[in-house]
Amino acid sequence: MVTPVLRVEGLTRSFGGFRAVSSLTFHVDPREIVGLVGPNGAGKTTTFNLITGFLRPTAGRVWFQGREVTGCPPHRLARLGLVRTFQQTRVFSRLTVEENIRLALHRHEPGGLRRTLWGPAPGEAAALERRVDEILEFAGLQEARRRRAEELPYGEQRILGVAMALAVDPVLLLLDEPLAGMNATEAEAAIQLVRAIRDRGVTVLIIDHHMETLMRHCDRLVVLHHGEKLAEGPPEAIRRHPEVVRVYLGEEAAV
Repeated sequence: MVTPVLRVEGLTRSFGGFRAVSSLTFHVDPREIVGLVGPNGAGKTTTFNLITGFLRPTAGRVWFQGREVTGCPPHRLARLGLVRTFQQTRVFSRLTVEENIRLALHRHEPGGLRRTLWGPAPGEAAALERRVDEILEFAGLQEARRRRAEELPYGEQRILGVAMALAVDPVLLLLDEPLAGMNATEAEAAIQLVRAIRDRGVTVLIIDHHMETLMRHCDRLVVLHHGEKLAEGPPEAIRRHPEVVRVYLGEEAAV
């Protein structure tokens, strides 16, 4: 039996009398792309915040690679390989693209007194630069490496954010609306990058409002409505699910 990379069970979060997420249970298997979808206010980002330690659940539990990590702080989860992006673009706008990637690689740089006093050994520095080059090429940002991040088109800034998350060497990558604000061409390039990341062995959990794009590219979808799981399954089953059609896709999608 395959151990899920991520499993949440009974996940619940209340804010006063408002329950943003209610008794949510689902899992993500190795090398899957799973989409977490639903209307605005469905609880998608709150779910991400609970999984990644930015919020503590009112009830429920989270397991990562078979280990319970409920309420672990984000930096500890990142060291374990559970990494996320955010709805808003989070890059260092005044730094160049390659400087952003280099900063994202800090977890892989050894510390210690020697390094503090004399800097990295030549071999360490060379290995770091090879990794920067590899990530830039993989993300299609090689030509923009010396441009400041603020000079990039919006779509490329979003790609840079994903590339920075990839630099942390995630086992599970949670992408919070990576296609938001992109035109069709940018969105297609971004989703192809997500598929390429999965092909490298990284498991992906993704939120986005590009429902048709997620239908084409996700292995499974988990549909939320008012903080509760409405449906779960492969895209074609979700497309035909009567409650999903009514609540999210609209009646015309059933035609």
